[in-house]
Amino acid sequence: MVRRDSGSDDRTPGAFGAPSRRRVLRLAGGGLALAALTAGTVGCDEDSVDVEDPGSTGGDEPKGGGNGSGDGGDVGEKGQAPKPLWTKPTSAETYGDNDELVAAGGVVIASGSPLAALDAATGGQKWSLPGGAVPGAPLLLSEDTLYLASSEYDGSVIGYAPASGKETWRSRLGKEYRQPRPIAVDEGQVYVIAEILEEDGSSKTNVIAALDSTTGRIAWKEQRDVGTEQNGIHAAVRGRHLVYTDFKKNLTVRDTASGGQVWTHKTTKTNYGFFTVHQDLVIVPQGNVLQAFNLADGKEKWSLKASDGALFREPAVLEDVLYVADSARTMWAVDPRTGRQLWKSEALADAGLQVPRQYVKAGDTLYGATDLDKQGGIIAMDARTGAVRWTFNDKTGDYHAWLVATDGTHVFALHGRKLHALAV
Repeated sequence: MVRRDSGSDDRTPGAFGAPSRRRVLRLAGGGLALAALTAGTVGCDEDSVDVEDPGSTGGDEPKGGGNGSGDGGDVGEKGQAPKPLWTKPTSAETYGDNDELVAAGGVVIASGSPLAALDAATGGQKWSLPGGAVPGAPLLLSEDTLYLASSEYDGSVIGYAPASGKETWRSRLGKEYRQPRPIAVDEGQVYVIAEILEEDGSSKTNVIAALDSTTGRIAWKEQRDVGTEQNGIHAAVRGRHLVYTDFKKNLTVRDTASGGQVWTHKTTKTNYGFFTVHQDLVIVPQGNVLQAFNLADGKEKWSLKASDGALFREPAVLEDVLYVADSARTMWAVDPRTGRQLWKSEALADAGLQVPRQYVKAGDTLYGATDLDKQGGIIAMDARTGAVRWTFNDKTGDYHAWLVATDGTHVFALHGRKLHALAV
């Protein structure tokens, strides 16, 4: 059923249960000041030395599913994880969103204050921004620009060259808007959401807008419905379609040229708003069903059902293959165009490992990052079969979610305030 981009919440009782405090903070984004949580941040001037941590030399041997091959990095004996090329302390202030660790232009950047770019090969600091990133706001990366919400909270959105840290672009919505945050970018526009200020300084509504990525001028802006939120936004762009979700379980598609709303579905089980897009489809986990909708009209193209009441988790499309795990710790590879199953693996369950919530791919290895620490970390899997090759865990016990990124030569694993580089 297609409805308006509504502020109402029709959460199905018992569908997923109440999110943890950590997950709520993660999804809430930069709308919360979170000053208490950001106090005592570790400075990046410590990055000139490696962290000497006996636990950072690799993960435990998988309990099952590993093939012990040398694929996917300099693997140790019996399928153990490769020793990190380097490990560095960071000023990371992350909440587990997938866009808080990025790699581009020969550097890797973790969201924090100060915001530091480390050399991908050596871990040495290349540049830093004293103000850093707004807590919870994304590091939005286009082909050649890193877009950030201004840490001065002056209403600006700023673009930087990833390799040098030099400012290359700046835009403002205007004084009547507060805390604009970039949510998506394509070859011509940067898309932002901001609060609309009332006369008394409060805000009851928000606006979504497109900024020209050359001139910084406002291409269009549209006020969203009362009750919608500017927090918990996940967004992506494909051609003429901007797709986004929020805390209110709205899956909304807008026309990138005009800002007009194309369609909205009120979903009931969107797994906290995570989705993925491929060509002309948006693919959404909804409980034990994975659904694909046409971007043009919102009609269902295909659906896939998990077995034994398992719930689908966060999906990702990498090199034309959809990867997704379910709560029964089954790993799926699916043709995103048709929903046809390519393979299904029980290796995660056999190894006693947690379910990944973020994925990157390098060569024929799929790397997954998990939420919790003890039985989590970075899991390297054969992208052709789902077999577990090795796991990496720094054994710190830090409660933060793991994040993973790759530049094709290295795999970067962020856990709390430690950033590890592994060879592909």
